[in-house]
Amino acid sequence: MFTHPDVASRLARDAERGRLAAATGARLTRAARAGATGASWGRRRGKDAEMPHRDRVLVTTDWVAGNVDTPGIRLVEVDEDTEAYGQGHIRNAIAWHWKEDLHDHPRREFLSRDRLAELLSRSGIGPDTTIVLYGGNNNWFATYAYWLLRYRGFDRVKLMDGGRKKWELEGRDLTTDVPGIAADDPGPLAPERPDLRAFRDDALAHIAGNGRALVDVRSPDEYSGKVLAPPHLPQEQAQVPGHIPGAANVPWATAAREDGSFKSDEELTAIYGNVGVTPDKDVIAYCRIGERSSHTWFALHEILGYPNVRNYDGSWTEYGSLVGVPVETGTGKEAG
Repeated sequence: MFTHPDVASRLARDAERGRLAAATGARLTRAARAGATGASWGRRRGKDAEMPHRDRVLVTTDWVAGNVDTPGIRLVEVDEDTEAYGQGHIRNAIAWHWKEDLHDHPRREFLSRDRLAELLSRSGIGPDTTIVLYGGNNNWFATYAYWLLRYRGFDRVKLMDGGRKKWELEGRDLTTDVPGIAADDPGPLAPERPDLRAFRDDALAHIAGNGRALVDVRSPDEYSGKVLAPPHLPQEQAQVPGHIPGAANVPWATAAREDGSFKSDEELTAIYGNVGVTPDKDVIAYCRIGERSSHTWFALHEILGYPNVRNYDGSWTEYGSLVGVPVETGTGKEAG
């Protein structure tokens, strides 16, 4: 069976993480203590660790409205394209194009750590800057960018709860002015976190259960095999329909309120617990290409604090095109 190079090197990386953590510890401490902004919104240390998980990772639209001019805060709108940004965005926000800025073309892989550091530099991210992400589709692509940043070792990042949808529903101001950004040095990244990303071998291993759980966050029609992909994406399909055997179907949007913000901790715990996704499980979330499942990963890992949750970004376009792997169709475990 093919094993992705990142999986094969995971043990070696884990050993390396300890050495790197010791080598960079002083710098991480400095960043956590830098200034009022850095102390309040920097790395997850000190008082930040005492906050509820939700408060560590989310900021409100009110907070963003009051901090658009705050030094050390970089607003970034992330979406599948920059069309919406061009029509209007939060003042002082810059744009990241999900496909063009976050991926390593022509491969199906996202940015390396070195190229991510270059993107951060071009975006004016300094050693004490905190990124606040937001986007359309209830933060689909913003949560993907958040997950990528955390995976590659950048921690000074928050998500604006509700994204563009909530901001616009509240009638808040948008502008077409693009801010002038000077390049900066983001400083060293923390060690990479392979425990946040799943590959196809991991997904196959999860079929056996035994303390593991799979969450398919696509629509019920995609999960059951009625359709291969959403109707507006006919060219982005796997070879076969269905889902990974044993996966529960909890569509990603189940975690969101009508205004795009995340539901309460109690509601989220009940939604996922209803299909056996509990904090004691080793959980893998997947969708079609990993963007919707990053939203579910965020709900489980970052908001609820479940310790072992990974996003399978290969998702169904990879798994549904593999030769000889088990596939199920029809309904199965669904969120109530």
